[in-house]
Amino acid sequence: MASQLKVDTITGVTTAGAINVTLEGSETGVLQEGLAKMWCIFNGTSTVAILDSVNSASLTDNGTGEYAVNYTNAFSSEDKYVSFMSADENNSSNFCRIGTLQAQAASSGKVICSLASDCAVKDCARVHKMNHGELA
Repeated sequence: MASQLKVDTITGVTTAGAINVTLEGSETGVLQEGLAKMWCIFNGTSTVAILDSVNSASLTDNGTGEYAVNYTNAFSSEDKYVSFMSADENNSSNFCRIGTLQAQAASSGKVICSLASDCAVKDCARVHKMNHGELA
């Protein structure tokens, strides 16, 4: 029999943010660790601008293909999981990719885009950035 749970708040009993969940099979994990704490979609060409985001205060254009997303709420450390995806909508056959993840800080994250075909650094039309980890 299927059931449905409707609540406004979930809080751990022992520790407020530590809620164990069953993943696959007999594996378990902590719910909080699997949630994206920051995501940002931004225009990387012309006037760079955030299109939509969570926990993203601002965006800095550091030159061709180089950006920094500044977080509203900092992470507890520089050791956080970061994932990226970018695409050049002007030429769908030549997708951009992330070339490096340097200069990561607890309060901001650097993004460098390059072409998949020759690794040339380039402004990409749309960039997606997401972080998982623990907020400060």
